[in-house]
Amino acid sequence: MSDDVPIGALIGLLFILLLLSAFFSGTETALMSLNRYRLRHKARNGHRGARLAEKLLARPDRLIGLILFGNNLVNFSAAALVSVVSLRLGGTPAVAIGTFIFTVIVLIFAEVMPKTWAALYPETLAFPASYLYYPLMKVAYPIVWLINLVANSLLSIFGVTSKGGADQKLSIEELRTLVEESRSILPQKRQKMLMGILELEKYTVDDIMVPQKDIIAVDLSGAWENVLKQIRGSHFTRLPVYRDSLDNNVLGILHMKRLVQSGSIDKLHPEDIEGLLDQPYFVPEGTPLNSQLVQFQRTHQRTALVVDEYGDIQGLVTLEDLLEEIVGEFTSEPVTTESEVTPDATGKGYIVDASANIREINRMMNWKIPTDGPKTINGLILEQLEKIPETGTGLMLDAYPIEILETSESAIKTVRVIPET
Repeated sequence: MSDDVPIGALIGLLFILLLLSAFFSGTETALMSLNRYRLRHKARNGHRGARLAEKLLARPDRLIGLILFGNNLVNFSAAALVSVVSLRLGGTPAVAIGTFIFTVIVLIFAEVMPKTWAALYPETLAFPASYLYYPLMKVAYPIVWLINLVANSLLSIFGVTSKGGADQKLSIEELRTLVEESRSILPQKRQKMLMGILELEKYTVDDIMVPQKDIIAVDLSGAWENVLKQIRGSHFTRLPVYRDSLDNNVLGILHMKRLVQSGSIDKLHPEDIEGLLDQPYFVPEGTPLNSQLVQFQRTHQRTALVVDEYGDIQGLVTLEDLLEEIVGEFTSEPVTTESEVTPDATGKGYIVDASANIREINRMMNWKIPTDGPKTINGLILEQLEKIPETGTGLMLDAYPIEILETSESAIKTVRVIPET
C-alpha cells in the first residue's frame, strides 16, 4: 500500500507529524510552567483560556496522560513513516541513516525549540492550547482514564498518589521573597508596607514599646497645679494616669480629646479626672505584633500597657506605634529618636544615646545593628562584654565600631558609632 503513495505525500505527512510533536512537547512545558497564582487571577477575572487551563491543571495526571498519549502516538507514527521513506529512497542501509537524521530533527525542532519557547512564554502557548485540550480530554477520556489507572496503580506501590501533589500554598518566607523580587513592578513605598505586614510576626510588643522609664504619665498624688500643667503641656492624645506608683496603681488612660470636650481644663477638679478615664488595657510582654494588632481591633483599644510575668509594667505600646511598623512614620506626635543620634565633631561618626531603641535607630539611620537580642545599645553592649565598661572602651557590634563615651554605675549612657562605609 505504501508503495502506491507518492513519496512527496509521505514526506508531507511526516512534516505534519513533526509539527504535532512540537505542539504536544511545547504545550506540555507551557501548561506546567504557568504561574498558578497569575493563572488563578486571570481565571477569576474572566479569562476563558485561563479558566480552561486551570481546570486542566486541577488533575495534572490526566493532562499529562493525554499529552503523552498524543505525543507518543505522533512520534511512533513518524518513526514508522521514516522507515518507509528511507526504504523507498535508499533501501535497508538508508533506514539507520534516516532514523539518525530524524532523531536529530525531532530533538531540535520538536523538543528543544518548542520547549524553550514555552518555558519563556508559557501563557502564549498554554492558553490557546487549552481550547483544544479541554474538548480533547472529553473525547479521549476513556483511554486517558485507563492509562492513568495503570500508572497510578503502579505509583501507589511506591507510596505516590495523585492526591499527594506539591503544596501550592506559599509560606511567609516565600511571600517575603515574592515581595522582594517585585521591586520592578511595585513602588518602593508599597513594597515596604507589604514587607512590614509580613514581618509583624517576627517582632513583639517589646520591640516597639516605650520603656517604662520613658512613659509620660500623670501622677494624681502630686500637686494639682503640676497635674494641670502637665496636661496642658502634653503633646500626646492619651496619657496613663496613676496614683503613687505606675506599677501598682494605674487608674486608667486619659483621652485628651474627651478632656477638652468636657469643658475648661482650668475648672477641672481631681475627682473629675477619674470619671474621664478609660480602663487600663494590659498585654503580656512577648506578644507578637500581628496578634496584638488583631487584639487592638477586637477590643477597640488604642493604648496598651505591657506587663511581665509578675504584673510589673515594662512599657507602653499604642496602635499608632504598631501601624508605623507597616506604613512608616506618620504620627504628628514628637519623635525623640532624632535627638538620640547626633553627628560627632569629626563628621564621620555619631553620638548615640545608649538607651535608644536599636530598631528605631536602624530605621532612621539605615543601619543594620543586630536586633535579635537586647532592644537597646546599652543592653547589646552589656550582653557582649558582660560588665559595665570604662569610658573609652572600644568594641565591635557586628560591623560597627563602638566607643564608650559615658557610663554610670548601672548603665552605659552614650556611645560613638562609626557606621559602615
